[in-house]
Amino acid sequence: MRKQRRRLALGLATVAAGFLIGACADLDLGPLPDNAVRPGARGIVTETGPVLVLPSAIQPTVTPPSTTTATAPATHSDDRALLISVQDALLIALEHNTGLQVQRYNPLLSRTAEEQQKAVFEPGVNGQIAAGRTGTPAGGDVGSRSAPPHTGYANSAAGNVNVQQFFPTGTTVTAGGASTYSSSEFYSDTSTRLGVTVNQALLRGAGLKVNLASLRQAQLDTKISQYELRAVAESLVAQVEQTYWDYALAVRQIEIFQNSLKVAQQQLDQTNELIRVGKFAENERAAAESEVALRRVNLINAKANLETTRLTMLQLINPGKTDFWDREVTLKERPFIPQGTIEEVQAHVDVALARRPDLNQARLQIKRGDLQIIKTKNGLLPQMNLFVNLGKTGYSRAFGGTIPALNGPDYDALVGMQFDISPLNTAARASYRQSVLSKEQLMESLDNLTQLAQVDVRSAFIDVNRLRAQITATTATRVAQEATYHAEAEKFRVGKSTALLVAQTQRDLVQAQILEVQAIAGFLKSLVTLYQQDGSLLERRGIQAPGAMTALK
Repeated sequence: MRKQRRRLALGLATVAAGFLIGACADLDLGPLPDNAVRPGARGIVTETGPVLVLPSAIQPTVTPPSTTTATAPATHSDDRALLISVQDALLIALEHNTGLQVQRYNPLLSRTAEEQQKAVFEPGVNGQIAAGRTGTPAGGDVGSRSAPPHTGYANSAAGNVNVQQFFPTGTTVTAGGASTYSSSEFYSDTSTRLGVTVNQALLRGAGLKVNLASLRQAQLDTKISQYELRAVAESLVAQVEQTYWDYALAVRQIEIFQNSLKVAQQQLDQTNELIRVGKFAENERAAAESEVALRRVNLINAKANLETTRLTMLQLINPGKTDFWDREVTLKERPFIPQGTIEEVQAHVDVALARRPDLNQARLQIKRGDLQIIKTKNGLLPQMNLFVNLGKTGYSRAFGGTIPALNGPDYDALVGMQFDISPLNTAARASYRQSVLSKEQLMESLDNLTQLAQVDVRSAFIDVNRLRAQITATTATRVAQEATYHAEAEKFRVGKSTALLVAQTQRDLVQAQILEVQAIAGFLKSLVTLYQQDGSLLERRGIQAPGAMTALK
């Protein structure tokens, strides 16, 4: 009953998935692009058709009111700097990422296994031609010294050709012909036979289901490899987009620390001036100098973090075959706050149950297990075949005469049964039991994966709401800290505060600015994670990949 309810739920999820994907116009990163497939689309194409189809120009799903370029501080002199948007980075990565290029071969390799299984049902032709001569003494005792020197001879030649075809019903048909020729000093004889043999499996190996099972398993393996490719592509898209926002965050952090260092230096200069005119004591200088040193440390760490993130971005998108590690990366978009609403969590769960590649792989593995049960169950049966052998033979002194002689009365017909029975059949029983247990294990695994998928989606949904709420909170905190800092700086200017208090308020302001931009970038990344967990990320970015449909059918 539990499994029936699960199958019913998954079936309803499949029906609802199409509507849920199409109804995402109000999601935070916008609707599914209308230009998901274009006539001039670029993609990764193989002899079996497009594996990944990329839109030739993906428009940003949501653009902030005023998009500014995020430029990293110049640390390299490479004139091949990359100026990219999120969509540019995705396109470059999908076309050039080495990990994805490796994964692309798996569906092609799986298709070769399909071809090998189809070859079982292709006709085969075999034949043989041989000729020889035998010499024997014509008289006297063999080996005797008195034997005459004259020796007799016998010539022989034979040839045959057969065409054999195996059908999915378990029927093997063999048709062919054979000719033999023999001659000596006293006679010559030639015969030609045309015949057909039909062998039909009655128990083991009989029927379409068992004979097509291996081919259908190979086809399922191809579909499984396509879902694996989809999962890799989806993971790559998520990594690239999240790294893009990490890079934008690193650029913004450098700007914040540079500004804070500038302010701290101004504060130190002002403190020195106030000490010089006698308004402050010498010990006020230490707090200001300490703040300048701290800002420099923060700036050094931020630049190192930017460099690490830049290398990660370059490795993911792989912008060229040559050495690209020194290329600068300039972003077209800064982190922004998307507008719109988010659907209920159940909508994302339903999409995940129908679209997630790991769930669809598990469903295909169950179907493959069903086929394995068919094969092993058939192996429990004894081998019993019915065969029919029919032939016509023509005799003549020369080969040319044997063909008309085929209309003569010489024929042969043979009908019989062939069987092979193993009384215990232990190996076959063990194989069947193993396939049944494996199928049950796969069913339980699917139940487990379904629960894990729900946890993943619901956790990602919680994280999206958490980070969205944090944006409002961190913005309010930053505004309050700005007011506090300006008030304390003004008090310091008129001599009513200390350098330590100003440094503390400045430190709090920098922390509030960092938390605000982290919340915005984190929110954008959490949306990517949510869409990856529900299996809709590629469609939302206008990218077609194999495995878009559910394997529930």
